[in-house]
Amino acid sequence: MSKKNDEDIKPKKSPERLSRRDFLSQAGTVGVAGAAVTLTGPIAATITDPLHQEGTVDAAKVIPGTVPVTLRVNGEIHKVRIDPRATVLDTLRETLNLTGTKKGCDHGQCGACTVHINGRRVNSCLTFAAMHQGDEITTIEGIGQPGNLHAMQAAFVEHDGFQCGYCTSGQIMSAVALLKEPWGSEDKDVKEAMAGNICRCGAYPNIVAAVQQVRGNGRSNS
Repeated sequence: MSKKNDEDIKPKKSPERLSRRDFLSQAGTVGVAGAAVTLTGPIAATITDPLHQEGTVDAAKVIPGTVPVTLRVNGEIHKVRIDPRATVLDTLRETLNLTGTKKGCDHGQCGACTVHINGRRVNSCLTFAAMHQGDEITTIEGIGQPGNLHAMQAAFVEHDGFQCGYCTSGQIMSAVALLKEPWGSEDKDVKEAMAGNICRCGAYPNIVAAVQQVRGNGRSNS
């Protein structure tokens, strides 16, 4: 009786049959290749020319569907191309790199994204950036800087008006805006005026104290 070779014993794999592992491996390779093509195209064009001065970029490199927008933020002019559906919040954070404005709920319920548009406080997650060409947009970066704080920022520090700090920029933007709004002088009036800004840490008494100090209706902790 002759010995059979190992090749005769092992079952031969059908060339048409593909294992689950092989399929996933090939699919992953195709996916990575596709992503690489996308990243080296329109996204690279956005990075190399963020201001997109007219005529400086080949039209073939412009991301399809974007529109040119001119925004005035903290006194500076920014010429950018954005998705027409981009909110002021996402444009500030993702396009202009002004990350002091925070994304909280993204539904206009927490107030963390509050900015000023033409002097009025606005939830920047609820309004399209393309609607505000020519408007004056002010963010927390335009209110004050380290070494040159706005009086409201200094009061928040003095009264410990923040804990985790995530809501603080929105709280301060609302507080600065209410200084020019017709609210009463009592603490309850401040609470009502600031009702659109949520502090999950619960620093509300300190926030009210900070606002009242700047309004001239409170006492300093010093």
